[in-house]
Amino acid sequence: MHRRAVLGLLASTLFIPAAAAQPAPLEVTASFTILADLVRQIGGERVRVVSLVPENGDAHVFEPKPSDVATVARARVLVVNGLGFDRWTERLSTAAKFSGERIVAAQGVKPTLASGRRDSHAWQNPVDVKLYVAAIRDGLTKADPEGRGVYARRAESYLAELDALDAEIRALLAPIPAERRRIVTAHDAFGRFGEAYGIAFLAPQGVSTEAQASAKDVAALITQLRRQKAGAVFLENMTDPRMVERIAQETGAKVGGTLYGDALGGSVTTYLDMMRHNARAIAGALK
Repeated sequence: MHRRAVLGLLASTLFIPAAAAQPAPLEVTASFTILADLVRQIGGERVRVVSLVPENGDAHVFEPKPSDVATVARARVLVVNGLGFDRWTERLSTAAKFSGERIVAAQGVKPTLASGRRDSHAWQNPVDVKLYVAAIRDGLTKADPEGRGVYARRAESYLAELDALDAEIRALLAPIPAERRRIVTAHDAFGRFGEAYGIAFLAPQGVSTEAQASAKDVAALITQLRRQKAGAVFLENMTDPRMVERIAQETGAKVGGTLYGDALGGSVTTYLDMMRHNARAIAGALK
């Protein structure tokens, strides 16, 4: 081949049109693991997501480190829950001088009460998570307009998965007798699940793990359970099991296993995994 032709061939392979190059992933920081998973489901390969609270971590008592300030400062998008759940992100974003897109995932969710306080655990109802998906889709699109089509398609697909999840949970729990639909957990994280699927959740701690349950609170719950009976007592993946184990011992209630309330972890790596695991554990313990 002529030398000039060879050089021309090399040039055509080296100079790739800019439109064909893959864009750098959108850097996203989420406050905790469940939000991080939702962002990944909607963003796909267009996003790179970091969760500030680690797997099996407790977002209620999370204390950001200096490295977390740097993580937020690098992000183009910060995703928080809202509803008072992760207030510490406000101080963190101020310290990081964050100026990117801030998505409040639960911004469209109607507040409800649990233990006399606003219940921030809206992800426990898949129907509410549809509002999370819309907020995340719109926020990612605002930060990355070129990805609009990707975010819209992936969000639509995920909404269909949430509908299927809701139907699956209802079918799993339908056979449980009314008199057995009472569960004890460490803190009041499952109120929205209970409202959606007709399960009563009792907890010695309120909606947050920040305040320890008093001996009086635990004793009152034990007395109540001896009178009313609980179908099962469940541990939580991000709380100390000793208090719940004591309640089970003193009431004779069955320990139904571990529920995932505020964090993913271990083999439970996605929101859909978490909800299916919880529903199956509850159904298995109460039937």
